[in-house]
Amino acid sequence: MNTVLAHATSPPASADSAPPLILARGLSKVYATAGAGEVMALKNLDFEINDGEFVSVVGQSGCGKSTLLKVLAGLLPYTSGSVSLNGRPLRGPSNEAAVVFQSPVLLPWRTVLENVLLPIEFRKLALSRYKPEAIGLLDMVGLKNFAHRYPYELSGGMQQRAAIVRALVQDPRILLMDEPFGALDAMTREQMNLELLRIWSQRRKTVFFITHSIAEAIFLSDRVIAMTARPGSIADVIAVDLPRPRDLSVINTDSFGRYATHLRALLDAQGGAF
Repeated sequence: MNTVLAHATSPPASADSAPPLILARGLSKVYATAGAGEVMALKNLDFEINDGEFVSVVGQSGCGKSTLLKVLAGLLPYTSGSVSLNGRPLRGPSNEAAVVFQSPVLLPWRTVLENVLLPIEFRKLALSRYKPEAIGLLDMVGLKNFAHRYPYELSGGMQQRAAIVRALVQDPRILLMDEPFGALDAMTREQMNLELLRIWSQRRKTVFFITHSIAEAIFLSDRVIAMTARPGSIADVIAVDLPRPRDLSVINTDSFGRYATHLRALLDAQGGAF
């Protein structure tokens, strides 16, 4: 090939490979509003995500990225089409998926460890069983010594690491991440990108990652889904053929630059500025 850019709706798979973990066909979402009638947020999305993949979604504000994530989390019903998770129709929240939002949403009156164990309490599971796992995960992200501190005693990046641990303690197959580093400063965001890749390489969860940042999407992902302006549909799916493990130096390579140029041109054509 004369270019590093590859286009694919799904990664290559052998004939005997496992079916996609997430499969969407003709997925559409329409909102009913009081003043404007019906508003189509998502239109005829076809995509699939395999077990263990890291897939990012980029697109301009209002294109339906967060709506798509909420649909995959089972928090919003879709209007038409189909979505399956692990071969079963997605009809609501699943224990196989956990969500990490832009804000860590840590309860200020609970310690870090107590915040991490909150979903275990909600599911009425035995805290004694999950507490060692929670402490082990906090250790993995460098927060073991902060387990009994309160959120106000942590930096923004540390709070977001705690939020990721809270999602991981449930041992989900899928992490759905809605611009989790968008509120962080540039240097902390870079460090969190490295931290997330380290966690992903160790835990091998499937990650569906929403971002406004083209560079972040390319750096993290196996594939990048570029969405059109509303109604959100898929403009292209770019397979990122950059070697792993990755460090920040890859951002300065010609290959990375070609991916960034292509995605920026694609999104600019959709009316977005990135």
